[in-house]
Amino acid sequence: MDPFAVVPRRLADLLRPRLDDIVEEVAREVQLQVPEYSRSNDDNYVRTIRAGVGQALRLFVDRIADTDPDGKRVDYTYQEIGRGEAGEGRGLEVLQAALRLGGRTVWRRMMETADELGLDSREVGALADAGLTHMHEIMQSATEGHTEARLRSTGELLRRRKRLLDLLFGDPTASVEAVGEVARTAGWPVPQRVAVIAVGGPEQEDDELPLPGGVLADWSTRPVRLVVPDPDVPGSSRGHALVSALRGRPAAVGPTVPLSQIGDSLRWAARALSLMRRGVLPGEGVTRCDDHLSALILHADEPLVRALSHRVLAPLAAIPAPQRDRLAETLLAWLQSGGSVGSTAQRLHVHPQTVRYRMRQLEKLFGETLRDSQTRFELELALRAETASEPRR
Repeated sequence: MDPFAVVPRRLADLLRPRLDDIVEEVAREVQLQVPEYSRSNDDNYVRTIRAGVGQALRLFVDRIADTDPDGKRVDYTYQEIGRGEAGEGRGLEVLQAALRLGGRTVWRRMMETADELGLDSREVGALADAGLTHMHEIMQSATEGHTEARLRSTGELLRRRKRLLDLLFGDPTASVEAVGEVARTAGWPVPQRVAVIAVGGPEQEDDELPLPGGVLADWSTRPVRLVVPDPDVPGSSRGHALVSALRGRPAAVGPTVPLSQIGDSLRWAARALSLMRRGVLPGEGVTRCDDHLSALILHADEPLVRALSHRVLAPLAAIPAPQRDRLAETLLAWLQSGGSVGSTAQRLHVHPQTVRYRMRQLEKLFGETLRDSQTRFELELALRAETASEPRR
């Protein structure tokens, strides 16, 4: 049953002349006891509080008088108030505290009026139910307005941060001033250095990852790219939080660079993620580019490296595959060991005599070029590239 239907309508007639005094008393109590509303020197703000209290009370009295039976004006008014609270940057707990405080003050005055009217216990109970119903509907409407405003605000923030990301990764690179202005509107303190993370995974995301504060995310690109500000600051826990947030998805962390070089960090991270997919780099979890710089260099221009390999490794081309692989492995170990047979044997876990036998074969194939420092450098580069290109098992 509607509690307002039981409350005597004559109560509305008795309350209306007293509303201004009740509004003043409630507004004064709210300002004194709720710090967030304490702006006694701000006349506009004081008037806003009084208007909010007055609206709540007048709507309540109108419902008693049956001039707003379905409470539509309550919905509209307090949705607006909820939006206003969100605009002030407050949560709803502040409004709830003000409503509880105001409710106690209003209830005290209501009881005085009920005594004057001689209301019986059934009518007083209905008045209490009506008051609680009104408070509940106020908070429900305020919550809807607050939520809508926050979502709208969040959407605007996301749009501003997307614009910032477009600016950061634009070509040509935006000026420091332009980045600073857009970063300010996006609520992103401009860092000295950044690292970009390229994140792999499904093409379509059911939900976005819960990232630590300050991390910019562009979910519209493939791979997804994250910008981590000042990742190497001592004592920062952002890195651990990011690893947890990624939920095991493959990701590559680009080198930390000055903000003006953010495109380089993205390029290297994207390259590393591509090599992870191919099995050249570890394919699971988070891979740091700093730990695989030589592999990244060797794969920076793969056609060029293939051309080098084709030229310097030509003497091995006619050798059958199993034997060719053994000779290539031995030659790389020999180059890495500085030409030491003993060290080469240890690297390969074979007898030194085996190394000597293979090296005699290699000397027949390559001749005097094995003694040329430039050729040795190119041979090691080509052999390392071939080794790095083999998928990891």
